[in-house]
Amino acid sequence: MPKIKKVLIIVENMSVPFDDRVWKEATTLRSSGYQVSVLCPRGYGSTATYELLEGVHIYRHPMPAEGNSALGFIWEFGWALIWEFIFAWWIFARRGFQVIQGCNPPDNIFLVALPFKLVGVKYIFDHHDVVPELYQSKFGQKGVLYRIQVMLEALTYRFSNVVMATNESYRQLAITRGHRDPQNVFVVRNGPDLVKFKAVQPNPNLKYGKPYLVGYVGNMSTQEGLELLIEAAQHIKESGRQDVHFTCVGGGPGLATLRKMVEDLHLEDVMNFTGRVPVELLLEILSTADVCVNPDKPCAMNDMSTMIKIMEYMALAKPIVQFDLKEGRYSAENASLYCENDKLSVGLAEKILWLLDNPEERKAMGERGRERVVKDLAWEHSVPNLLAAYERAFSDSSGGEVTAMPKESESEERCS
Repeated sequence: MPKIKKVLIIVENMSVPFDDRVWKEATTLRSSGYQVSVLCPRGYGSTATYELLEGVHIYRHPMPAEGNSALGFIWEFGWALIWEFIFAWWIFARRGFQVIQGCNPPDNIFLVALPFKLVGVKYIFDHHDVVPELYQSKFGQKGVLYRIQVMLEALTYRFSNVVMATNESYRQLAITRGHRDPQNVFVVRNGPDLVKFKAVQPNPNLKYGKPYLVGYVGNMSTQEGLELLIEAAQHIKESGRQDVHFTCVGGGPGLATLRKMVEDLHLEDVMNFTGRVPVELLLEILSTADVCVNPDKPCAMNDMSTMIKIMEYMALAKPIVQFDLKEGRYSAENASLYCENDKLSVGLAEKILWLLDNPEERKAMGERGRERVVKDLAWEHSVPNLLAAYERAFSDSSGGEVTAMPKESESEERCS
């Protein structure tokens, strides 16, 4: 009898379906005939231990508070790893799987896959972040814990059958630093789903009485460079401009600190941090924005990483200001202005003001960005490589012909 393709996707630092990349992967695989289970932490409004959503089986384990220090991250990831072992065995017994996809950070999920590899399960490493560089950007040091990250990354590559890289820089890392066969490394970019992520009617009330709105969406953490954006807002205010408001959308361990910085600099009248908001409000804010920003600091991690926010801004036809980083420039091309990397907050302020004062160029840049996303960077262009990566993983593990799975009832299941 033909076998059904069964996969387990493990993501450790974000809940599903809030993790948009993982959710797009899961639903794409499901619509392509795979039986898909996802294991993730609770959070972001999703607290049910089990949920069947759009045909995807979602299992959620308890999660401690998000770590914001080296020891905090060790506790967070160690706690999650224990639950992942427990749930993975439950899912294997209940539903079965032939492939595990581990989505970093951190680079320890291969440990969950190791015992299953003994019975023929394959491991796909879905490389979201370069963790050694991420660790250094957060903590600025190369001590014992940094060396542990380097070791875990090497072991992750070592025990992976297939690697899915988010861009060409990550692909080259897998081939050079990870010593992986290029035939087993696939670029699966994280583009926006243009069916769901599209512009809505602007809301002038979101400009807080100002003519212009500058928008940001993303995680509130150290490497995001948001303190530079706050300083840029301060430069603009102190220059005498009273016509610009900044709205930053997203949550994370640095949110309280950033709000305190805004308060200490007396910028409450020109800047606000919303925290996490429903996608409907996010789209309304970004659709209202005149300029969108990506203040990621110039560093090794950000230079080689692709930020989904860039493509989301472009999908909404918004002009962008960012630093001159390799992958950021590859994504945005001429839909963005690029600050000199040594000018930091002053450079951000200058480029933002230039765009605000040049409406025709804003419009042209937004149109160029939208066109690039539609033609090259939307999620639909990543689907063939995602499916090719899975075909490679299954090519020597399926044990025979594989067919699409039958339709399942939408009945509820719970872990005991």
